[in-house]
Amino acid sequence: MRIGELAERAGTSTRTLRYYESRGLLPARRADNGYRAYDEDDLRLVQQIRTLQDFGFELEETRPFVDCLRAGHPAGDACPASLAVYRRKLGELDSLIEQLRTVRAEVGAQLARAELEAGAVLPGGPEPRCELGG
Repeated sequence: MRIGELAERAGTSTRTLRYYESRGLLPARRADNGYRAYDEDDLRLVQQIRTLQDFGFELEETRPFVDCLRAGHPAGDACPASLAVYRRKLGELDSLIEQLRTVRAEVGAQLARAELEAGAVLPGGPEPRCELGG
């Protein structure tokens, strides 16, 4: 298939495919007529890259998965290097989740403090007016 068909089937752009090619993730094969030529294996490579990027993986992090597919494995995550990337990514996600929990707790504490102070200043009074301007 040509680059336009691959892009359409993979749900991406020809520009993206050329970029993958320039990064060595997609093979740069040419047909006799000079056009780029791709096959179903290339489609699997692009689909693997796009899926991982949808999960938040950086482009370079997809390389072990692509290499695994190119080596003939049925899945891009069947190789030790791919599993190592998964483990590293899970560690990053766990760290981000913990950071978000901390921020959430801080925001919740600020909200509780602000609500308490607003109630103490104006017991039974009108809602505070905090409008900008005059």
